[in-house]
Amino acid sequence: MASRLQHIFGITLLICGLSAPAGATTEPIQVHADILAAGRSFLLDAAHAQHDGDVEVRMGRLDPRLRLARCTQPLQGFLPPGARLSGSASVGVRCPGAAGWTLYIKAHIAVLAPALVTTRPIARAATLSAADVQVVERDVSASGYGYLQNLDQIDGMIARRPLPAGTLLNPTMVKAPRLIRRGDRVTLINAAGPIQVEMVAEAISDGTQGERIRVRALNSGRVIDAWVVSAGVVKLTL
Repeated sequence: MASRLQHIFGITLLICGLSAPAGATTEPIQVHADILAAGRSFLLDAAHAQHDGDVEVRMGRLDPRLRLARCTQPLQGFLPPGARLSGSASVGVRCPGAAGWTLYIKAHIAVLAPALVTTRPIARAATLSAADVQVVERDVSASGYGYLQNLDQIDGMIARRPLPAGTLLNPTMVKAPRLIRRGDRVTLINAAGPIQVEMVAEAISDGTQGERIRVRALNSGRVIDAWVVSAGVVKLTL
């Protein structure tokens, strides 16, 4: 019975790629630094292929007690199923071959890109301008909703909520100002080729630039879909 257990334990060590305790074998051991370097190199290449801008990879630590047989072939990095290439991530490293081994290492991928950051506290519903932000290189990997990079993306926009100084802006934090409110009298433009007809209508709903709203033509009472062109002006949709 004892001999059978020893045989099973030896097979388990072989499958896991773990050597026997120190001093009990002469088998060469894989250097941990080489494993981490293989994982980092793979993540850098994969992240650069997916993201613009600079990428930094910080690898997690390996258990110092981990003893893997030294691989006779180049180590291979790979992405586990469902793995991300930004923020908290993981990478697989394998030693190819029938007697090889595989392990997974935690990592953090920082994606550095120019982004808009608030320079002062912004109140809810305040109108943003170029004076409220600056372009700073930041780690944008944790921004699940994207990020804003250009001043024209925020000029005249409204803050949806209070924004502390130093906030990395994303599209969900701002909204376009309402150019038309329900009940407003608006100019409805109907353009067909070189001919343009204007009439007075009443807005049935609020609208921002480029948004489709419903208006009621005052001369006929007809309800029409129209695009918001500017403050007080809408254009008939076809």
